[in-house]
Amino acid sequence: MQPRDLSALSPYVPGRGAEEVARELGMDPADLTKLSSNENPHGPGPAAVEAIRETAPRVGVYPKASHTDLAEKLADHWDCTPGQVWVTPGADGALDYLSRAFLDPGDRVLVPDPGFSYYRMSARYHHGEVATYDLRKADDFAQTPDTVLDAYDGERIVYLTTPHNPTGSEFDPDDIEALSERVEDHTLVVVDEAYAEYTDTPSAIGLLDDHDDVAVTRTFSKAYGLAGLRVGYAVVPEAWAGAYARVNTPFAASEVGCRAALAALDDDDHLETTVETARWARAHLRDELDAPTWESGGNFVLAEVGDAAAVAEATQRRGVIVRDCSSFGLPACIRVSCGTREGTRRAVEVVNDALAEVQA
Repeated sequence: MQPRDLSALSPYVPGRGAEEVARELGMDPADLTKLSSNENPHGPGPAAVEAIRETAPRVGVYPKASHTDLAEKLADHWDCTPGQVWVTPGADGALDYLSRAFLDPGDRVLVPDPGFSYYRMSARYHHGEVATYDLRKADDFAQTPDTVLDAYDGERIVYLTTPHNPTGSEFDPDDIEALSERVEDHTLVVVDEAYAEYTDTPSAIGLLDDHDDVAVTRTFSKAYGLAGLRVGYAVVPEAWAGAYARVNTPFAASEVGCRAALAALDDDDHLETTVETARWARAHLRDELDAPTWESGGNFVLAEVGDAAAVAEATQRRGVIVRDCSSFGLPACIRVSCGTREGTRRAVEVVNDALAEVQA
């Protein structure tokens, strides 16, 4: 007995964890600064932590009410109907749900290169095929309708990422609307806004009232600091929102996750602190790193360092974990997540020391 042929599926490559690196180097994880996974360096806010504590004794029941409560609160936040909000196990779950709802075997999707590998993975899990459009370093990874349309060939789903990981570039909402009007009627434009809290650019959710071919995915993993609880959601047009009931995994997001997300949505102080810190850190990284960088709308900065693997290994030995972007097809670049002010200053010093060592 063997599973079906999975050779076309490349596994997701996460940033290295502090515990993993600490074991390898014989260090205390507390002595490491992990800036490889775009996590919130402040962690969850106090309201979310308290909600987790209060919810723990109730995890013996399925999270039906909490799903409903979270969908209703998000609907109020985005001025849409609760049915338009698909609560999912992380934003990855939202991508899967949209694949379930739209892809027949053999349908093609169009994804950015470089980009989040799970777009490809989700499509192939559902027996879809994958084409790519290039975000070019020579163009500073600019995202425009023509960037996509030059490669578009009638795909069933087109994925956009704004802010884009790992480059930080953004897609203007007016350009997203223009793109949705230029693709064919059967094409769904999926806008991944996992990092959108870190930018002032308006959400593409505002397009849904007038466009039934756009869906937006979001997450509580980044700015809200709930990465370990796996809570995300999609906001979809009302015209086909009812598909959720047919593609949803029963009780997909946990009771603890939903209750923590509900609390996090009310914790404006924590979100403000998170965003302010990330914006400071972005500027500090761009100003102080001894390497070319790109403007970023996310909680990370992409830097061109020459030999990314060597630089990442050298920073790791010094106690700072950054992301070697070779898995994104950018072997000359590292991605440095925004840490606390202290952690970001340390990262700059360590990366600059590593650059000097590797380039000597």
